[in-house]
Amino acid sequence: MTPTLRLILGDQLNTHHSWFQQVEPNCLYLLAELKQETGYVRHHIQKVAAIFLAMEAFARHLKAQGHQVLHLTLDDTQRFDTLPQLLMHHCALHEVSRLQYQTPDEFRLEQQLAQMRLPGIEVESVESEHFLLPRSAIADYFPADRPLKMETFYRRMRREQRLLMDGDKPQGGQWNFDARNRNPISDMEALAVPSPCLFANDCHSTLARLKRHGVDTLGHCPEQLIWPVTRLQSLQQLQHFCRYLLPHFGQFQDALTETGPHAWTLYHARLSFALNTKMLHPMEVIRAAIAAHEHHPQEIGLAQVEGFVRQILGWREYVRGIYWSRMPDYERLNSLDATRSLPAWFWNGDTRMRCLSQAIGQSLNYGYAHHIQRLMVTGTFCLLAGIDPDEVDRWYLGIYVDAFQWVELPNTRGMSQYADGGVLATKPYAASANYLNKMGNHCRQCAYDPKAKVGDNACPYNSLYWHFINRHSDRFAHHPRMGMIYRHWFGMDPQQQEAVLAQAEQYLGNLEDL
Repeated sequence: MTPTLRLILGDQLNTHHSWFQQVEPNCLYLLAELKQETGYVRHHIQKVAAIFLAMEAFARHLKAQGHQVLHLTLDDTQRFDTLPQLLMHHCALHEVSRLQYQTPDEFRLEQQLAQMRLPGIEVESVESEHFLLPRSAIADYFPADRPLKMETFYRRMRREQRLLMDGDKPQGGQWNFDARNRNPISDMEALAVPSPCLFANDCHSTLARLKRHGVDTLGHCPEQLIWPVTRLQSLQQLQHFCRYLLPHFGQFQDALTETGPHAWTLYHARLSFALNTKMLHPMEVIRAAIAAHEHHPQEIGLAQVEGFVRQILGWREYVRGIYWSRMPDYERLNSLDATRSLPAWFWNGDTRMRCLSQAIGQSLNYGYAHHIQRLMVTGTFCLLAGIDPDEVDRWYLGIYVDAFQWVELPNTRGMSQYADGGVLATKPYAASANYLNKMGNHCRQCAYDPKAKVGDNACPYNSLYWHFINRHSDRFAHHPRMGMIYRHWFGMDPQQQEAVLAQAEQYLGNLEDL
């Protein structure tokens, strides 16, 4: 008899959870590959493979610590369509009297487990012990009646966690150092980017299993998976970032380039998969970066480390707060009434727009793109073209190895698409080709001219940008952060306005051919 069954989901691989601090002989831990988790959206094959490999490695770790563990693959769970079905079966099989699970980070899973009925069995949920802001505290930070700005949240977290502070003041006298960061990167600087920390995890059997069970995936996957699937590998990736990448992280965090062998990684940490599966804790990541700065202040400036800390302590915790304070209504918001379909080339990268073909092609190859590729390349195009946010959500949630709904949904529907009407972002992140040309070198080899608004080779971002501005003028013309844009638009020659809008309509009618 096993009195207690404890469920561990694929994104709950936290070796330091209090569950594992001592061996309990009458407790069985269950990790299971599930059909329902491979099919709620079409996932990148590297995402599925990485999660499955990480679960397998975590199960081995627990067994080595003396815990009783049941690790089930798709071969074992194929007859169970849902997680509750699997749990009911194993509760009966092992004569369980108590089922425990860590609170899921995705709404659909929390609802599924909360609504599950197991007669005669005590069901209990516990904290995942991962985030810096407990679920129970989110309502105190995120008021239901008004939006909370990220900067306000970030400063509060900095004060409460006592990070990068001199008493009650921020170190260096500033809360952020954006003025020193976010530079474009030259070809010479791009060629000097250090090699990324990659792994060679054998996933041959996992890929064969996915094929055997007909799991429909997207993207490409080599048999040696580059992503970390153990805590040790995750720590190695963190150490590599602090030593080789953090010195220029903030400086080039918004840069776009296709120069050099490491253009796809640049100085980005790529720690989000390890963080979002909980192999790393956010505070240990933050403290490692701060320690690197303190030990090497000349090499790693305050501006670099603050920009990184803001992403973890500020943005990551903030979007989770938005998610749990606004669900389930949040995932249905479409404030700009966007209804167009996502072009087919989002699934294969076959477009003449160089920046998009590069970002999408990279995403298909690696299951990864950095935040500017996501926000200002693919995201901005979808915003300007008026793509249905449901389709945009599904694409982002599926294609990236680090994408779980709690982090993907606010970033996409809120920050990228402004579908939430300003709950998260204070204005839409719309931009023309001028921004992309300034921040990167894709335009050099593009079929379209980044300086042209009209004509056969005019960059679609330009006319689509002004079309977006025009069709939403009632909403944004008096927005305090968009006044200059509208003064420029309203001051444009009417014939030029007409030509630009006609160009945009032509592109919107032929999105598949861009």
